Amino acid sequence: MAAPTTSAGTVRMTADERRASVIRAAMSEFARGGLHGTSTAAIAKRVGVSQPYLFRLFDDKKALFLATVDYCFTRLRDTFDRAVEGLEGAGAIHAMAHAYTDLLGTEPEFLRMQLQAYVASQDPEYQAPIRACWERLDEQVRVLSGAEGEELTDFFARGMLCNVIAALDLPRERYFSSMKAGAQRVDCARCAAEAAGPPGASAESC
Repeated sequence: MAAPTTSAGTVRMTADERRASVIRAAMSEFARGGLHGTSTAAIAKRVGVSQPYLFRLFDDKKALFLATVDYCFTRLRDTFDRAVEGLEGAGAIHAMAHAYTDLLGTEPEFLRMQLQAYVASQDPEYQAPIRACWERLDEQVRVLSGAEGEELTDFFARGMLCNVIAALDLPRERYFSSMKAGAQRVDCARCAAEAAGPPGASAESC
């Protein structure tokens, strides 16, 4: 069925499509300005709607921010789902780590939005729903990999280090060059290729 159009022939978006469009615009604005430094007027302008229409889609700024945080974490969970297809155990952990590194490198707004979510969590009204987003991510990693205890802690700790490396543009080889030998134990073709590369090449191991 063809998408509905206006009398001018342009495609009319459904409410769900418009909500998704607003959330994507909000992610760009919130990632840059944070919860308190971002105006709903700027978000409405970016997506091309009026503020009254924005609040027909979302009850208030809090609802929009939390929907954007949920979108951010859902994107990450979807990325992990795709990364581990056909893998389990250490191989799944390793594949998720590579996928996370790639996401940080290709979508810098994802990192900034994640950090803004943690900042907003100082407010108890925001902390509980944002913590729920993290809990869903934690559970997904456990299910996909079977990891528990120190292995799970190591995975998330390295992910947070990747956040710092990406945010400060630090050289990855300072922290991850020693991972090459361990990476080969899970038969990672990508890490094996990098390990065989020229001395001093940046290690993308996770």
